[in-house]
Amino acid sequence: VAVEEVAVEEAAIEDSFDVIEVEEVAEAVAAADEEVAVVKEEVVPEVVVEVAVEEAAPAVERVLPESVQYLLIGAGTASVSAMRAILKSEPDAEILMIGAEPHPPYMRPPLSKELWFNEDKEESSQMVFKDWSGNKRSLFYPDAFVDVAEIAPGAPALLSGTRVSKLDPTNQKVTLSTGEVIRYGKCLLAPGGDPKSLEALQATEANPCLGTRVHLFRNIAQYQELSRDLNADAKVLVIGGGFVGSELAYAMTRTGAAVYQSFPESGNMGKVLPKYLANWTTRQLEQAGVNVRPETKVVQTTCKGSGVEVTLNNGEQLQVDHILVAVGLEPSTELGDSAGLEVHAQMGGYVVNAELEARSNLFVAGDAACFYDPVLGRRRVEHHDHAVVSGKLAGQNMTGASQPYHHQSMFWSDLWP
Repeated sequence: VAVEEVAVEEAAIEDSFDVIEVEEVAEAVAAADEEVAVVKEEVVPEVVVEVAVEEAAPAVERVLPESVQYLLIGAGTASVSAMRAILKSEPDAEILMIGAEPHPPYMRPPLSKELWFNEDKEESSQMVFKDWSGNKRSLFYPDAFVDVAEIAPGAPALLSGTRVSKLDPTNQKVTLSTGEVIRYGKCLLAPGGDPKSLEALQATEANPCLGTRVHLFRNIAQYQELSRDLNADAKVLVIGGGFVGSELAYAMTRTGAAVYQSFPESGNMGKVLPKYLANWTTRQLEQAGVNVRPETKVVQTTCKGSGVEVTLNNGEQLQVDHILVAVGLEPSTELGDSAGLEVHAQMGGYVVNAELEARSNLFVAGDAACFYDPVLGRRRVEHHDHAVVSGKLAGQNMTGASQPYHHQSMFWSDLWP
């Protein structure tokens, strides 16, 4: 849905995140491959026949700092935005970012849009896409990180593939899933969230195929799994009519698959758009080849043959190969119990004030922040724009700005190139 004002704002947001040239990415990957090849040649030992049992080399233990000035939990857009704000205010800040995924920080919106639009599948597999202006970009943010053992003032470190299992705001320390403890001066919680599913889509002993035929959609691994499993003869059902569901429904038509979409609203993105515009959006998707089923819900799923039979509440039965679920996000608040943080009963997310502070020296940004808007009251927002803005504000306030949230929320959605 193209709206001029939204396009201008989107351009401003995206321009604030630097563009990586594809050639630079390719050169970096090639250089890395050469280094790996050299290392492999150097570490292969000669076979010594005289030795019956060769003692294995001891595992190299990672070196973690005992304390850091700024600790960022979560390695998504909100944390990247906060890190940039901190470094802008304090160029010599000591920053450690911890992320559960094995990848460096990346932007999520292209996973349901631009990556599917790229006809060069080799580029898509390398997480390269064309942005709204036609420039090729990498999904990964260009910010430089050092190894955690080399963390230093002005040199942020990234600890990927690691989860924080316990947060102690009183003593300002965290415990990692591996048992290590790190103290912090200021901490940002930006864990994001996990995609929701439906009870009717859970794999059971009677319907084990749902374990592989039902796809949640949130990260790189899920994108790679879906793009690998899809083929031009596939029949796909997308459940959900919001941003991600509507974007995915159109994106799936670009694969050549037959696409169905089911949601309870009367039109696409009916929760955020006025009815006439939601209905117009639905007509556009139908013209693009999506078989839209508004005002429907999935009531039953049954494994049949190599696919799934899906029964809707209107009695219609659909035979599909894959089911994509885009029915919202559950904010990650697992650390709330150990930290003694308040989680909003209705909206979800950690309750914070207008400055995005949950406790002294502990801030929350992104999907998991249930914040107080001085104009609109208490809110929780799930969108890329909010991750950018709230992460930046949290970073500024972590360095002493003491500014309230006053951004007028906006959104965009690209349903076709």
